[in-house]
Amino acid sequence: MSTRTGPEGMHAGRTGRPRSPAADAAILAATRQALVEVGWSKLTMGDVAARAGVAKTTLYRRWPGRNELVVDAVAVLFDELELPDLGSLSADVESVVRQFGALLDRPEAKTALMAVVAEATRDDALRRRIRTAIVDRQKRLVVAGRRRAEERGELPPPPDPDAAARDTDLIFDVVAGAVVHRTLVSAEPVDHDWAHRLAQLVLTGLTAQRTPARGAAGSGG
Repeated sequence: MSTRTGPEGMHAGRTGRPRSPAADAAILAATRQALVEVGWSKLTMGDVAARAGVAKTTLYRRWPGRNELVVDAVAVLFDELELPDLGSLSADVESVVRQFGALLDRPEAKTALMAVVAEATRDDALRRRIRTAIVDRQKRLVVAGRRRAEERGELPPPPDPDAAARDTDLIFDVVAGAVVHRTLVSAEPVDHDWAHRLAQLVLTGLTAQRTPARGAAGSGG
């Protein structure tokens, strides 16, 4: 029997009383609210439990500490991102970029993400949890977008699985890094024009990767 690993079912393989999705959602919402109001340094499991209307023991049965709790509170927000089918890879990428920008413009998302990233610079285990719960899960959007573009004939398939994995990592890093820097560092809007230009930049790079260098073919002598 498989064990789910998302925030809503991280410990679903344990025996005992079934977890309540409603309680989980209330706890994660309370965590984000507390971060906005009191900040990382003053956030406590007891405060979150009180805000969510649950016993503190309920929190500790689900999350061993506040680091894990805050990462999962952020992760469920990122799970709201969706890849639409707008007829072209450019339009699809642009839509995801604008969704991502809108998400990071929300106080609870911005505060929570900045808090866990800052703390992760001193905590390797937290950094790994961020990668597993947020980064690796959201790469699904890149994989789905790439597959759809190949089906439309917009992009050729990668030469091998290793190349596909490298492309996925690079595309995610470029898009996520650009949006995070734009919103959280530069404090500039992710508007239609900027999202369109970023999407075009990503597509140009993908096309260039698959274009043989001039003179490479047939240059045996």
